[in-house]
Formats: sequence, C-alpha cells, structure tokens
Amino acid sequence: MQEFFMDYGLWLLVALLVVIVLVFLLSGKGKADAPAEPVAPPAPVAPPAPVAPPAVAAVPEPAPVPVDPVPAAPAPVIAPVPVSPAVTTPAAADQDDLLRLKGVGPKLHALLIELGVTRFAQIAAWTDSDIATIDARLGNFKGRPIRDQWVDQARYLAAGDIAGFEAKYGKF
Repeated sequence: MQEFFMDYGLWLLVALLVVIVLVFLLSGKGKADAPAEPVAPPAPVAPPAPVAPPAVAAVPEPAPVPVDPVPAAPAPVIAPVPVSPAVTTPAAADQDDLLRLKGVGPKLHALLIELGVTRFAQIAAWTDSDIATIDARLGNFKGRPIRDQWVDQARYLAAGDIAGFEAKYGKF
C-alpha cells in the first residue's frame, strides 16, 4: 500500500485538485445562469392627511388627492474652479513649468492646465478649501496635492528658491 502512494501519490493529489476546481466552477455556474430578480422602486407614499380640529358640525372629509412623484432634479453643472483671485489664466508663453513639481507628470500637468492652474504662484496661494476643490476634480489623482506637498513645493518655486527646493525635495 505504501508503494502505491509513493508511485501514484502525486497523480492522485493532482486529480483531487482538478476535481475540486471543477466542482467549484460548476457550482458557481448555476448561480450565474439564474436571472436576477428586478428590483422595483418603492411606491410613493402620500403624506398623512392633516388632522382637523373637532368641529361642531360634522363636515365630510375630502377624498385624498393622488400625489405625483417629484421629478428628479437635473444634474448640477460644474463651473470652472475658482483657484485664486491673485492670478488669472495667462497665455501659454507665460505659464510656469508645472512638471517641475514632484508628483506632477504629463497627464496631471494637462489636467491642471484644463482646471486653469498654470502658475506656481497660484498653487502657493491655495487655501485648504482651494485644495479640497481642486482635489475633488482630479479623478484618479485625488489626494496628490496633499500627499506630494504641492503648496510647499510651489512656494519655493514661485519665490525662485531653487536651492531650498532641491534641499528639501531633491534635484529636478
């Protein structure tokens, strides 16, 4: 018996694993083929009728009026981000090279320009609310302004302190 397991043990183990995988795959297949039950939206509930104070003469109560469901509000239109009143969007020749900021690559650079951010002075002047507004519009890059310390980096670069920038954040 021991020789049998020594000769065929590995093959038995492989066969057992294949059977387990097949059972797993086939048991999940039945659940995937079953049609999903549609979820019906809840029926609108009419507000309760106001209770009238007791009257001397019995007045018949009016029939309840059917309430129409409230139409969905249209999606809000996102306005351009007000970054900082200090600097407006300059011409392309008057932009800073935002790629010098650590953590800003070509895609993020294009996104910042699209949002109207083109100067180090703009980023250096950001408040916490400005950072939150920009961060909400960065999509996959959310969290980068704080994690990469853009405001601090931009303060060095806007002031022209290249040595201070490189001492803290490394060479360009």
